[in-house]
Amino acid sequence: MATNATQPVHAAEMAEINDSEEMSFAELFEQEDNNTVIEVGAVATGTVVGLNNDMVLLDVGDKAESYISLAEFRHEDPDREIKIGDKFEVFIERRKDEGGLQLSREKAIAIKVWEKIAEIQEEDGTIEGRIESRVKGGMSVDVGVPAFLPYSQIDLRPVKDLDSLIGQIFEFKVLKFNRKRNNVVISRRAILEEKRAKLREQMCSSLEEGQTIRGAITNITDYGLFIDLGGMDGLCHITDLSWGRVSHPSKLYSVGEEIEVKVLKYDRDTDRVSLGVKQLKEDPWARVPERYPVGSTVTGKVVSITDYGVFVELEEGVEGLVHISEMSWSKKPRHPSKMVSVSDEIQIKVLKVEADTKRISLGMKQMLPNPWEVVEENYPVGSIIEGKIKNITDFGIFIGIEEGIDGLIHVSDLSWTERIKHPSEKYAKGETIQAVVLKIDKENERFSLGVKQLEPDPWQAAANKYPTGTTIDGIITNVTDFGIFVQLEEGIEGLVHVSEISREKIDTPIGMFTVGDPMKAMIISVSPDDHKIAMSTKALEGRDTDSPSAEKHERKQQASAPSTFGDLLKAAASEDQGQDQDQGQDQGQDQGQDQDQETDN
Repeated sequence: MATNATQPVHAAEMAEINDSEEMSFAELFEQEDNNTVIEVGAVATGTVVGLNNDMVLLDVGDKAESYISLAEFRHEDPDREIKIGDKFEVFIERRKDEGGLQLSREKAIAIKVWEKIAEIQEEDGTIEGRIESRVKGGMSVDVGVPAFLPYSQIDLRPVKDLDSLIGQIFEFKVLKFNRKRNNVVISRRAILEEKRAKLREQMCSSLEEGQTIRGAITNITDYGLFIDLGGMDGLCHITDLSWGRVSHPSKLYSVGEEIEVKVLKYDRDTDRVSLGVKQLKEDPWARVPERYPVGSTVTGKVVSITDYGVFVELEEGVEGLVHISEMSWSKKPRHPSKMVSVSDEIQIKVLKVEADTKRISLGMKQMLPNPWEVVEENYPVGSIIEGKIKNITDFGIFIGIEEGIDGLIHVSDLSWTERIKHPSEKYAKGETIQAVVLKIDKENERFSLGVKQLEPDPWQAAANKYPTGTTIDGIITNVTDFGIFVQLEEGIEGLVHVSEISREKIDTPIGMFTVGDPMKAMIISVSPDDHKIAMSTKALEGRDTDSPSAEKHERKQQASAPSTFGDLLKAAASEDQGQDQDQGQDQGQDQGQDQDQETDN
């Protein structure tokens, strides 16, 4: 066997031979004769005949022994222990000038890999590879030689965390390769699609509506979850995730999570599968009437706040509404968020249950005593109260009685005699005043007060002061189509209806009489309760011609045709209009009582 001058091969070899059984001279001769010459560029099998820390000595049968760096073997398998006698295929790169061969284990492996790649592609097989790193457009995979794995071929769906794949070993399909360019394109998706197609075929034959099945979440959208059932995807809509409120599916689930679902509908023509999670549980509304009877007190969590109230979750899938009007006896919040916040735990009372429409009416204020229950006892009608003005409107004044109770003094109850256009003419916010309790409407939570009732009603004395048939001198305060208003004294007015002005027919007194002129008239009726006095000037005709107003009327009087039936009807209508003139006060009172009695903040 030939010896390299720089490397003591025979000593090591002879030591090995001496340690083993002795070989005959004929056997050594035959072994020496078998060391044929190896061609450069060929792949040969070498036997390990020597080792040191960095190099491996191989005998490839070329009458010489050559070294290969130990790193080439470590790169192939870091954990493998190289021993004397191990055999490896190596590539003959060249013959060295000083003797011996330049060998490469890596190139020998690459040649075998390329042969394997060609065979795999031809037979549509798979090759194992380790994902090494990210490169432009995809990943670099070691399949014995570097191979390119495009992003689109990594998985059935886009992978968000590509770095998590580095170091993992998978099976791949060979899409194409070019040995001269050292180019290999592989695919993992092709293998997954084949598996998926087989699973899909099995799934289609066994899938049925009503079936319970497990699947992995592959995608989460605003409207639901896409779930891989094993070969085909199904959609679980957000409304089928829970009997309760779900703001977004991602609040409950994450991609990759396995969950159990129920098949709600399977359209075999379109291969569309509708899934549900909540259907795995009983509808909680089926037992709501028993669990939440009217009048019971329950605890719930605020899950939503609107302009008109708050929604409270009593249990998963069961929510009730606390209307803004049911939140407080004393406060009228401009918005429910001023009183509660989302996620607050509150105690409420069940007011109404409609299981068919899945509605529950709840109340917060019912958890506290109702101040209106005792208001009549504390403030009986006719009693005098004192309070501060909380708000002033065009129809009256709101007085604070106690926490949660305000009283209204309507503008018509401010004075017996004064004509007040707006309450702010006489009163200011924050001022303390006294008033008489007129009426308490507990059901509608209305408290009516009056200031003028603190003094005697001058109209009650008018019946005695102005008896029927009395002739009075007054001042004209207003002239209308239906008659003339005449002031008898401060705050006391009477009406001379158009039919009572003259025995002659008058269509309208407007233009015939002037505000501020004196007028003499006869009292024909007095109604103290209605605050009305009816008067007549025609009753004085022939008895009193000295009145300046009568003289003025005489000058303007024109001849007229006899009254027709239509004229009589018109006169009757005008009389009714005059009698109703002062009823506007009643309408204003009603308007004031209809307000929410909310005070300015």
